[in-house]
Amino acid sequence: MSLLDALADRDRVFDFLVPASSPVDVRHGPILYLEDVNVSFDGFKAINNLNLTINDGELRCIIGPNGAGKTTMMDIITGKTRPDSGQVWFGSRHNLLTKNEPEIASLGIGRKFQKPTVFEALSVFDNLELAMAADKRVLPTLTARLSGEQRSRIDEVLETIGLESLCGRQAGILSHGQKQWLEIGMLLMQRPRLLLVDEPVAGMTEQEMERTAELLTSLAGKQSVVVVEHDMGFVRSIARQVTVLHQGSVLAEGTMDQVSNDPKVIEVYLGAEEEA
Repeated sequence: MSLLDALADRDRVFDFLVPASSPVDVRHGPILYLEDVNVSFDGFKAINNLNLTINDGELRCIIGPNGAGKTTMMDIITGKTRPDSGQVWFGSRHNLLTKNEPEIASLGIGRKFQKPTVFEALSVFDNLELAMAADKRVLPTLTARLSGEQRSRIDEVLETIGLESLCGRQAGILSHGQKQWLEIGMLLMQRPRLLLVDEPVAGMTEQEMERTAELLTSLAGKQSVVVVEHDMGFVRSIARQVTVLHQGSVLAEGTMDQVSNDPKVIEVYLGAEEEA
């Protein structure tokens, strides 16, 4: 597959399309704000009066048992699912409930799904170049020589995701963990303000998990990062602030030690894991 062919595959390109700069204003509040959000599917209340605030540059971990509403929450933020009621704001100016998925992506919200979706026939370098070019929608840019600034940006992201030595390798032969890092790199090429990362260490080796923890913690401060994860050991290794969801609403928030010792959390989530 060539770069031109890959760019023509709009559905896949759109998975990581976010802008080079974001118009979000956080001078008067958090970067992401959900208030009294409700969603029902065929009578089942997936989200129940959900209130959540994410600050600019924060690394937040979201945990909770299956069916707690974690995926639905991310679907709402990215415009895939419309809530029945409530408010969702990105910065102080952008009401996400009035925007569709492309418009939300253009504001600087990037989503990393559990299964990596990279262009396996292309090199690591080409994947990053494609992510940078995709926002412009100008095919001739793919045949033009990269500017010094563009090359520097790719080199910077390669260093961040730890794939400098593999930049010429075909993405399809990377390990599972390396593909996950590459897809995060593709998001980073566009300098998003908010990253939503879904179960990033599922299927990883212990060494890959350690590297992923280093990568995500290094991003905090540069971007706001929301990590949904089931592996409690991994969450403990990166968590600064943890939100526990249960039955579509926030059950508890705090440090990992605080939520781990919360009787309500032990009963509905951590205690259930110990019994399993």
